[in-house]
Amino acid sequence: MSDMEERVIRVIAETQQIDSSNITRCSTFAELDIDSFDGINVLFGIESEFDISVSDDDAKQLRGIADVIDGVEKLLAAKRAAPES
Repeated sequence: MSDMEERVIRVIAETQQIDSSNITRCSTFAELDIDSFDGINVLFGIESEFDISVSDDDAKQLRGIADVIDGVEKLLAAKRAAPES
């Protein structure tokens, strides 16, 4: 498991008070009983952990842990590629 996956899983476990050993990259929000309200808390935690901003449109596409990890990777890559202001 990559450092990023560990961080994503840790944030989700902390925000949802779930044992991190019960969360895998393949876990869906439905399997983890994470509803849309809980998803907002997860997104706030992810945004804070990685210093990124997830758009509303991107947030609507998230259905599971793999989606979050992939989304964070894309946002971090875009952030690194962006010219310094």
